[in-house]
Amino acid sequence: MTALPVAPAPTAPGPPPRKPRTIRPRDTPQPRPTNTQTETHDQERDSTMSGNNSRRPRARTLLALGISASLALTATACGGSGTETGSEGEGEGKIVFWDNNGGVRTEVWKKIITEFEKENPEIDVEYVGIPIADVQSKYDTAIQGGGDSLPDVGMVGTAYLANMVAQGALDPVGDRIEDSPLKGKLVNGMVESVKAAGGEKDQMFTVPTSANQGVLWYRKDMFDKADLPAPDTWENFYRAAEELTDRENNQFGFTIRGGAGSVAQALEMMYAQSGIESFWDGDRTTVNDPKNVEALEKYVALYNEYTPKADLNNDFTKMVATFTGGEVGMLQHNLGSYTDHVKAFGEERIGGLPMPPSSEGGPRTLVSNPVDGMGLFKSSGNKAAAWKFIEFAASAEMNSLWNESAGAIPAHTDAADDEWINKAEPTKAAMESLDDPNTKIVQLPYYLPDWNSISKADTEPNFQKLLLGRMTAEEFADDLAKRLNEAQVEWSEQKG
Repeated sequence: MTALPVAPAPTAPGPPPRKPRTIRPRDTPQPRPTNTQTETHDQERDSTMSGNNSRRPRARTLLALGISASLALTATACGGSGTETGSEGEGEGKIVFWDNNGGVRTEVWKKIITEFEKENPEIDVEYVGIPIADVQSKYDTAIQGGGDSLPDVGMVGTAYLANMVAQGALDPVGDRIEDSPLKGKLVNGMVESVKAAGGEKDQMFTVPTSANQGVLWYRKDMFDKADLPAPDTWENFYRAAEELTDRENNQFGFTIRGGAGSVAQALEMMYAQSGIESFWDGDRTTVNDPKNVEALEKYVALYNEYTPKADLNNDFTKMVATFTGGEVGMLQHNLGSYTDHVKAFGEERIGGLPMPPSSEGGPRTLVSNPVDGMGLFKSSGNKAAAWKFIEFAASAEMNSLWNESAGAIPAHTDAADDEWINKAEPTKAAMESLDDPNTKIVQLPYYLPDWNSISKADTEPNFQKLLLGRMTAEEFADDLAKRLNEAQVEWSEQKG
């Protein structure tokens, strides 16, 4: 293995009627430091949710170039582009692999590459680690620079997948999967997310390798003491939020994310409760559907009634610290914070469930979480060797190894039987829910160039207004819907 230096990593049931109570200022739970692995997980989510669009005022400019003839002409004049067809090659020699989370995931990739080169001594994998914050801009620059600038294989997240597909950088891999041992072995929900994110109907442009998922974390010891059932239905969730709250003793049923990252988690809660199965109805979003508005009203009504007042400014770190550092019964976050919870409470005192179905016994409606995957670059001159590496890294054993290290959900269904998965009950439950054919995945529009600004900078301040009662749930949802509808129309026009 040739390793280059890694750059430093830079209508749903509602809550019971509120009881009259005297609310006095109290100290909120003292934050407990979170571990590096958890911070990386949330960074991965935010990076994938938003792409890297914050690096330029109007990210649509680059995307428009990517789907216009002018980019093709410019690239041709430079002697190459990401759209070069490359060749299969001899199936041996050197291939270049880009890791989209260099530094954090370098060690596990070194192990995988070492095992691959043992089985395939005729192939040498050159590893290039790229910090997660820089990966999209690195790909964009390389695509414009020409085929020689691009790797043979690269890790590609769903946020920037459509951008790369539009620029012709990736080969479709669906037919290769059909002719490989991976056929029928990839988690259904991840396959659907990759297809949707690519923006080319049923085409797959990456082999999914891992995903995250929203989880309702809860304190088993607090539930047992209060003789409450697990929050596996929305009725049980709202009941527990109320009954576990004892403001006199600084105990709360729930902690809510009111700061950075709040909108993404609110969308998870809305769609899971409403049961609405699609983010779009034609070119208009369902965000402000009355069922979603009702679900949002119930969710934000928890704030400062069954949550700490300080939750208004909760980002990921503060929210997790509130849960692990005090007496809080429930938290909604993803699998990335699992290690924090186990460290704080021990495995026996912490439980984690997929988002409950909108109606008891019905299918779950889960908002799509970031899906990472391996892309085969169109310009590669050694696609046969590159595909061998993808096939190997996505195999059950290697995929399980990678995801155990990352604390994520494996894409290979055979990994579900591995010991570490069976010990990690929340991860196993998340994997099963994603692979359940009855589960409905609401595909968030990661492909929109303005998704970052809309879902974060433009809307998070409004979510705080909503929590403070300065904006209604309907006003919040209508404003968000207006921005999304305009962005969708513009995207459709650019794409032609």
